[in-house]
Amino acid sequence: MQLQTAQARDKAHRSWTGFALNVAFKLAYPAVILCGWFWNAPRYIGCLLFALIWLQRCAGTGVVGASLRTLTLVDWAVGFMLSAASAAIVWTDSERLLHLYPSLVNLGLLIAFGSTLVRGPSMIEKFARIRTPDLSEPAVRHTRRVTQIWCAFFAANGLFSLYTALYWSREAWSLYNGAIAYGLIGLLLAGEIAWRYLVILPRARRLGAS
Repeated sequence: MQLQTAQARDKAHRSWTGFALNVAFKLAYPAVILCGWFWNAPRYIGCLLFALIWLQRCAGTGVVGASLRTLTLVDWAVGFMLSAASAAIVWTDSERLLHLYPSLVNLGLLIAFGSTLVRGPSMIEKFARIRTPDLSEPAVRHTRRVTQIWCAFFAANGLFSLYTALYWSREAWSLYNGAIAYGLIGLLLAGEIAWRYLVILPRARRLGAS
């Protein structure tokens, strides 16, 4: 009994630790980009970006962390591309390279998500199957459509991020790429969740009942 209690306590502790790591990793990248508003030190920001890539790869938890531990060759290529970009920022101390980094992140995500539409399963289907291994055919089609929407978002956001890197001030660039872009991601996530619960799941229940 005491052993079971200790195991339960240990499991709860790991769960809370994992939750804290998840929150930290999700907030760290935009926080680092926002540092560009206050720090005129691209080299140090590049060091933080490089560390974040591999910390999330090695210590990430939850759905995203689990997916990061099963990287494909395309995912590895994207990871090394971003690592090389971070290293170039550290080596050159270039503010222009730092400003181009968010557009490279969007390009990497577009490649990673888009490649799964070609060879399958789609990226969102991979995430969904971690929690729900047996997905219905309508659910698979839905995850594919959601993956396509994310690809369109990464393409549009990447192009606009490139525009901010080339033409906006450091403060405006930092505000958009470190805050506004993540607000847009939050809106897209909220819209997808609302659509899923208000339209997709009720439709699936009606089809199952008929």
